[in-house]
Amino acid sequence: MKLGLVTYNLARNWSVEKIIELCGKTGFEAVELRTTHAHGVEPTIGPEERRRVRELFESSPVRLLSLGTACEYHSPDRAEVQRNIELTKAFVKLAYDVGALGVKVRPNRLMEDRGIPREKTLRQIGEALKPCGDYAREYGVEIWVEVHGYGTSDPVCMRRIMEIADHPQVGVCWNSNPTDLIDGSIRESFEMLKDWIRSVHIHELYDKNYPYRELFDLLKSIGYDRYCLAEIPESAEPERLMRYYRALWEELTR
Repeated sequence: MKLGLVTYNLARNWSVEKIIELCGKTGFEAVELRTTHAHGVEPTIGPEERRRVRELFESSPVRLLSLGTACEYHSPDRAEVQRNIELTKAFVKLAYDVGALGVKVRPNRLMEDRGIPREKTLRQIGEALKPCGDYAREYGVEIWVEVHGYGTSDPVCMRRIMEIADHPQVGVCWNSNPTDLIDGSIRESFEMLKDWIRSVHIHELYDKNYPYRELFDLLKSIGYDRYCLAEIPESAEPERLMRYYRALWEELTR
């Protein structure tokens, strides 16, 4: 396993150059660029800027791993779902052009409070992921579905979405949520999703309410050799924070 960074929120106002500089200095080996942030790596950028971004990362010690989108597929409005599918495809093409492996998407909620049965929403999300996966396969890109949202952050729901999607290019982004815990352990939740884990988001490693050492041991047990991406708040001393974070990461993953 290796350590990386999600640019939400610590690096939200940084340029690509600053992201590479600080990650390189502090031992963060990869980055997931979050959409809408100041670095501006969006589907709207042209071929020249895409090439520039790719070359910046390829000439550095930091890997551009993934693009973190807010694409979601739970809306009862079919046109809105289709808009998100097309936006996902645009991010897939962008990922290919800038050299990223993954595009992070999410479910954002169940709709039971609006009278829509749980299974209907889960099926809709899973079915929407299929054309996204088909398109991603053409470019050698993966779709990573974040364990996220009201109700949908339940690993039982995420497992159902993955079973319905049933696509080799579509996997899970483990998000280290409180909803993972069952009697203080994440083992049962991890077992539900381990076959689909393609990326991992981690948060405040000092948080005693989340068993990070257990998470890292479980990831090792399945041979996970990708990145754990730190998703942490902004800081007035980002380099100092990142050095401490790296040190704690090394201790917990020993």
